[in-house]
Amino acid sequence: FNDNLNGVERPATFEPRDFPGTHLEVPFSLAKWKRWALHYYGLEPGKGIVTDFRGLRCDDDVDFTHSLYVDQFDWEKHIAQEDRNVEYLKETVRGIYKAVYDTEQVLCNKYGYESLLPEELVFATSDDMIKEYPHATPKERENILCKKHKAVFFIGIGGLKEDGELRHDGRAPDYDDWITQRPDGGYGLNGDLLVWNPVLQQSFELSSMGIRVNPETLIKQLDLCKVPERRNFVWHKMLLDGTLPQTIGGGIGQSRTCQFMLRCAHIGEVQHGWYNPKEVDVLKKKGINLLGLGEFEADPAAMSQ
Repeated sequence: FNDNLNGVERPATFEPRDFPGTHLEVPFSLAKWKRWALHYYGLEPGKGIVTDFRGLRCDDDVDFTHSLYVDQFDWEKHIAQEDRNVEYLKETVRGIYKAVYDTEQVLCNKYGYESLLPEELVFATSDDMIKEYPHATPKERENILCKKHKAVFFIGIGGLKEDGELRHDGRAPDYDDWITQRPDGGYGLNGDLLVWNPVLQQSFELSSMGIRVNPETLIKQLDLCKVPERRNFVWHKMLLDGTLPQTIGGGIGQSRTCQFMLRCAHIGEVQHGWYNPKEVDVLKKKGINLLGLGEFEADPAAMSQ
């Protein structure tokens, strides 16, 4: 039931003391579990769950915007088959963005700093941006969009271009639908909520979400990612036989949102974790002290055995 992310990340694992041979994993996210939970709790279409999630990602980047420790509002909603379309996705995104916008307005009014977010969100697609900026990297395309519009929902994450390269970032084959063709001719019913971060002078992801795979798209995406054997896993069998409902879901980064709202240069200003010691030193010279432990050398006498 663990999220596969890009399919190469190692999960944090452990064995309970009193149950030798039992393999347990700290989850990367709740992408699969949430969909199962909607089935388990019997939630009807239009209803969903929001979780206050904590996870570990051993192979994630450790930089100004990434941490090994993940905290996010992981959410999932039961939808009807006819809701599997880009307009339903956009409607959901607008509701989430309004909450982000309203939150920033409250903070700006209370503490007297300048608002950065526009009231209206702009929608863009990776397919159109590739045509317009064919030689730019995915990050450069994001920067172009966000610097211009300040807040963008970037549709179509995952999948390959005709040349075999990633279209725009990677996505696991078994949660977001990144293969269904939209009326605009592009592909994918998922996306990232991005804003322009003036402190870091770059695009800044607050949330990732999408309409989830149905049985047909699951099989196609597993085959495209060359992991057809997954259809024999318990969770995948439950999806293929119709036990799991059709859903839309995503995650809203808690520390990432706090970092943006408080205009912090580093995620370690709002989250206690381990960070790159070189970055810690650079930031200290700038008068920025992180909450994390990157400034300490390993103590051999205190190392866990």
